[in-house]
Amino acid sequence: MKRLLGCMTLLVLVASLVACGPPKKSVFPPTVSIQEMATRPDGQWRLTVRIQNNSYGSMDFHSLDGQFKVGENVPVRLHARFDLDIPAFAADVTQVDILPTPEMTAALKAAAVKGSAGSVPYSVAGNANAKPEQEKEARDFSFHGNDWLSPVPGIPNTWR
Repeated sequence: MKRLLGCMTLLVLVASLVACGPPKKSVFPPTVSIQEMATRPDGQWRLTVRIQNNSYGSMDFHSLDGQFKVGENVPVRLHARFDLDIPAFAADVTQVDILPTPEMTAALKAAAVKGSAGSVPYSVAGNANAKPEQEKEARDFSFHGNDWLSPVPGIPNTWR
């Protein structure tokens, strides 16, 4: 009986020591969207890309590699390298320049004619490379999303 009691005490002690370790924070894929888009005189578009960290711990984001598509047109590559440390449940932005296809430019011009009532659908998909707070190595997180871009009243060549 003493032996059983001693083993049970040892088991409870070991279990309580294991519970003392740091809690593991849950990691979830980020949300990537276009916060703002500006058309430039040289034909390029400057995208302000918003990265939302949906994890319970901070993450160091290093790059995006994916596609940006306006309407049903052929997508263009969305690629950027940066260094953003985004806290848990927070967001930050980075700027990416892209060269749109002629069809994408035509879709934007058709919507611009309608003024603030005009809008175009867009989608983004790809991978974000990031290192979660409690991990030693960075890894890729897939993202995909879609929304609408509308002209900003009073600010020419700008869409949100």
